[in-house]
Amino acid sequence: MTVDTMRTIDFYVGVPLCFIATIWLKIVKLFTPKSSAKPHRVLFLQLSEMGSAIIGDAALRHARAKGLDIHYAIFKKNAASLRLVGTVPDERIYRIRDHNFLVLAYDSLRLLFWSRQNKIDSVIDFELFSRYSALLTAFSGARERVGFHKFHAEGLYRGEILTRRVSYNTHIHIAKNFMALVKSLLSSDLDLPFFKGEIRDDEIQPTKVTVTPEARARVLAELNKLGASPATAGGSLKWVIFNCAGGEFLPQRRWPTMHFAKLAQIILERHPDTAVILTGSPDEFNEVDPIRVVASRNRCFNFAGRIRFEDLTALYSLSKLMVSNDSGPAHFASLTDLPTYVFFGPESPKLYGSLGQFTALYADYACSPCVSAFNHRKTPCQDNKCLQVITPESVYKIIQPQL
Repeated sequence: MTVDTMRTIDFYVGVPLCFIATIWLKIVKLFTPKSSAKPHRVLFLQLSEMGSAIIGDAALRHARAKGLDIHYAIFKKNAASLRLVGTVPDERIYRIRDHNFLVLAYDSLRLLFWSRQNKIDSVIDFELFSRYSALLTAFSGARERVGFHKFHAEGLYRGEILTRRVSYNTHIHIAKNFMALVKSLLSSDLDLPFFKGEIRDDEIQPTKVTVTPEARARVLAELNKLGASPATAGGSLKWVIFNCAGGEFLPQRRWPTMHFAKLAQIILERHPDTAVILTGSPDEFNEVDPIRVVASRNRCFNFAGRIRFEDLTALYSLSKLMVSNDSGPAHFASLTDLPTYVFFGPESPKLYGSLGQFTALYADYACSPCVSAFNHRKTPCQDNKCLQVITPESVYKIIQPQL
């Protein structure tokens, strides 16, 4: 399903169902004895973006450190991101297929049975005002239901489903918002709005992954096939990664393709010991290939789909830096020490910046950011001048000291 289709269903189907769910939960509450039992088995709902699985990992690790037995539900197409960190055991990850409405509905119903089979007593909804995730939360059978609530904001109706309502804060990083959800579940203070307390920067730092020699060997072997490995270039070739694809969910986040091509030309002309590696999924091979063609240099390689997803961190650990659109790989790189330069415009780096070695490439336009949780991350903008105005020459000046 397209993103717009999912938004339409979420509104026209989700709003009335959230109202029905609210009535249902009020009736159930009348016949359910109060329980003072502490939370034990927790289901995290984070469905729609791969990068959020990395951003929210600190919150999961905090929950696990506090003795919670964690489970996770995510769209199947995004589940690979959880394997990069390995915080949640594979058998405790529920994967939802979303390629059409009937399959989505079937897997959603199965999740409600799965949560009961696993005796889930608490649900933490990481989604930003999604009615779909609210309904999964409502009918999960969980005693405690934690998520973001609008309080006195207009719109974004999700019913009265949550037992612990957390105020979504647009002035702190999303990782701290996620941490606030976990701390709200663990808190004995019921004074609204949750969470009333400090969340330190060191509490949201990502864990660094260990890259195996086998993973490095697989990456080097694939680069060698393209003539891009150090062994085929006198042993001195350095890699600059361009993450220039992505953006199906929000294409306005993309820096122009020809800007990427021009930046590749500048780098390759001025740094003869450097290669540009274009990354992406197998489906994005044709999308990124024009950059290689226009750059017209023998050290620009289309590497999209050439390695398995789990080996991305091995590629990052072997590279000099990454220039990236605001998408999942910018967050995957935070699991390594790779310096990452990320374009922002429709969204704010203050809220969604990578937690690794990260530099924002941001024009700070008056209209930016134009998407948020409060407009379902949909913008009327069809001409992302906030990114177009960032020139290849200005980006080169920023990354040049690292080169």
